[in-house]
Amino acid sequence: MNEQTERLLVVDDEPAVCRVTAQRLERKGYDVTMATDATGALDLLAQKGFALALVDMRMPEKDGLWLLKQIWRYHPGVCVIMLTAVADVRTAVDCLRQGATDYLLKPVPGDVLTLTVERALRERRMKLELERYQKHLEEKVQEQARRIRQLYLGSVRSLAISLEAKDHYTRGHSERVAEFAVRLAQHLGLSKADTGLVDLAGLLHDIGKIGVREEVLNKPGRLTSEEFEHVKLHAALGAQILEPIAEDPRLVKAVLHHHENWDGTGYPHGLAGEAIPLLARMLKVTDVYEALTSNRPYRPARSPEEAHGIMEEEIGTVLPPEVTTAFFALLAEPSPAAAPLSAPADSEAASPAVANTSPTPSASKDASPQRKVLAPAGAQTPAQTEKEKTDAQP
Repeated sequence: MNEQTERLLVVDDEPAVCRVTAQRLERKGYDVTMATDATGALDLLAQKGFALALVDMRMPEKDGLWLLKQIWRYHPGVCVIMLTAVADVRTAVDCLRQGATDYLLKPVPGDVLTLTVERALRERRMKLELERYQKHLEEKVQEQARRIRQLYLGSVRSLAISLEAKDHYTRGHSERVAEFAVRLAQHLGLSKADTGLVDLAGLLHDIGKIGVREEVLNKPGRLTSEEFEHVKLHAALGAQILEPIAEDPRLVKAVLHHHENWDGTGYPHGLAGEAIPLLARMLKVTDVYEALTSNRPYRPARSPEEAHGIMEEEIGTVLPPEVTTAFFALLAEPSPAAAPLSAPADSEAASPAVANTSPTPSASKDASPQRKVLAPAGAQTPAQTEKEKTDAQP
């Protein structure tokens, strides 16, 4: 919009003065509306989009300074030129401090009026253009930041898959946990966005194991207590890796707390009950199930029925009741042929391809199965033997 079409508002309690001022500006091609009091002017400002208002300083009831404050508060995009018949420096300074663009003494010569209006509108256009440019620049920066986060996140996901692919016992683990978690999210009626988030959390829940010593991850037997404490650091480390790039903080919390136990005996923070984030509880259940139904160095994979029995004993202590019960209900449903809810048997299948960077539900079926035994020898939970503890503790 240029100076010939911008809308102006003239506010003066003297109708004749108001009309003369309006006519001068109309001859210059402006669209001018008149008001004879501050309240009526404020109503017009709310109804129509004005670029500039010329406001008489002294009016009955509500004066020009009051109207200036209201315009500055409710219509900051409108520039205001104050008009007065009294030369008062203090009043002029006060008006400028309140946001007025300029201050003119009446009667205002025609050329001074038009030049002042043109200058005020030109400054307004420059300001609006600068604001649009800044907004566009901010959007470009935000878009670039999103792309960088997605690239980094894609690299992290690829790293997580590569990390598992190095180990025969963990290959495909995170993808299966993600698959189970997605199915559980759909069963619970979570939104599409939340389902995508839990899928991503499942894929990345063990990314912190990149900081675990390789000799510990690759140890063929059970871990010592010291080694197990070292492995437990992976939850917090995974959260640290994801925190700078995660747009949704729930992703970080899900990774951080997926080893918390319902009774508060888990790690890293010993959260209990509802204090454990829902996504973390979902990962806990699906992670345990995947562990039980995967092969171990010293025993074959448990059957779904055996896994069900072991997990049932841990409800209310290790496992969250509502989420575990929902998962059991999901297991009882007919599984889609393309995505069976059971871990595949041991094989030498190739590692999965690098995942897409967008958080969509996982569908990879890598046929290599087990994860490393991470529980220290002799460790137990209340309702399990030592071997069962090792099975259920990812």
